[in-house]
Amino acid sequence: MSLLKRSAVVGSVVAALTLALAVPAAAHVTVNPNTAVQGGYTKVTFRVPNETDTASTTKVEVSLPSDAPFASVSLKPVAGWTMTAEKGKLAQPIQAHGSPITEAVNKITWTATGDAAIKPGQFQEFDVSLGPLPKVDQVVFKALQTYSDGTIVRWIDEPTTDGTEPEKPAPVLKLTAAAAATGGPTVTSAAVDDAKGDGNGTWAGVVGIVLGLAGLVLGLLAYRRANATNPGGAASGGAAKSAVAAE
Repeated sequence: MSLLKRSAVVGSVVAALTLALAVPAAAHVTVNPNTAVQGGYTKVTFRVPNETDTASTTKVEVSLPSDAPFASVSLKPVAGWTMTAEKGKLAQPIQAHGSPITEAVNKITWTATGDAAIKPGQFQEFDVSLGPLPKVDQVVFKALQTYSDGTIVRWIDEPTTDGTEPEKPAPVLKLTAAAAATGGPTVTSAAVDDAKGDGNGTWAGVVGIVLGLAGLVLGLLAYRRANATNPGGAASGGAAKSAVAAE
């Protein structure tokens, strides 16, 4: 393969890699962090992006499972949004701090007021403190997202058994047993959020890869120009070495 063709191939690889990494993942309502320890308390953040270019998100509803209830639910105020926590009777009372709990929060609603709606290209975060966390493998928070044009997007699909992502996945909080959690370092919600980040780390990696491959292309082109300028350089060098060997 000629040097020019090699350079073209490298350039194509750079373009394809950049495009692949630049394509964003499908946005949907998520819970962050998405893991916690059974029996403890945690703060979770429901992240709600606006997925349409023609309307704003005006209301977010999150359902808490009645079969894995939380004795304590606290909401953090969000500027420009009203919030309500609805309670329901439990089929089976749960114990919390030595006392039976017969009802628990089963639905949280945030409603935008004034100009606080989530506009196209924006997202909003809603913080909730929960506990004690039930002794189950995961908690599924089914969510409804209402837009200003009346559209309601239902993020209610539960995780699939084959590992593929459903069309409208519900936020899922995976829970680990306390004994298993003590075997390794504690992962805080802040650390997980930092790991997820806002994409800056990914873009830094993309830039590094692109610059490195671009440098390779430039180096190959420089080498080709050098050979074109001094075509006998390699042969002369070889003759000189032969002469020295003969002496």
